Amino acid sequence: MMIRLALSLLMVFIAMTSIARADITVFAAASLKGALDEAAAKWSAETGVHVRLSFAGSSALARQIIQGAPADVFISASPDWMDVVEGEGMLMANTRQDLVSNQIVLVAHGEASAVELSSNTDLAQMLGDGRLAMALVDAVPAGIYGKAALTSLGLWPSVAGKVAQTDNVRATLALVAWGETPLGIVYATDAAAEDDVSNIATFPSASHPPIVYPAAQIVGARDGAAAFLEFLASDTGVAIFKTRGFMVAK
Repeated sequence: MMIRLALSLLMVFIAMTSIARADITVFAAASLKGALDEAAAKWSAETGVHVRLSFAGSSALARQIIQGAPADVFISASPDWMDVVEGEGMLMANTRQDLVSNQIVLVAHGEASAVELSSNTDLAQMLGDGRLAMALVDAVPAGIYGKAALTSLGLWPSVAGKVAQTDNVRATLALVAWGETPLGIVYATDAAAEDDVSNIATFPSASHPPIVYPAAQIVGARDGAAAFLEFLASDTGVAIFKTRGFMVAK
């Protein structure tokens, strides 16, 4: 009898330990890859909980979550797509927070000189016969911010027909890095992570909506989700983001 009771208690303990250490899945904007890879590795080493990271454009991730994809945490590159998920009742109450912010920049393939971005910039002439790489301008945050900035500066009409659109900002960066397009619009953090591009100009902050990355737990998220978000917002987590060029969200 005592042996049977001891075995039962052991099974309960093992089950509880397994639940406590259950893996978590994080859906995150592609531009966060380097920082989240590092943060997840550090947190997993400390807690023993593995973090599955799924990176893509925020629009694609939001749609997947709404369609029932098994995410515990969503980190978007745009408040708008977080609003969409929240509007569907998919966010756990009181878990949404703004993590970090970013800038958008104009990048060129290889070594290139800095330019000044203004309404007088002849961006079409700079492109020549080439194309301007951008994330999807009506869906992906980096593309939306980029189009807004170009429109604000009065440059969009001259380049709209020369845009090569991609599914996410990392794909945009790759086109420029590989020399497939001479210029592209990406986040400052992406430009800093790629040796084969030059950051030649930063878009004025007033030319586009603030670039903020909100994060939240998804309804039904496992316990580790809350702890992981707490880690990302901690001094250690913030330091990881800062080393990658992100700024603390105001």
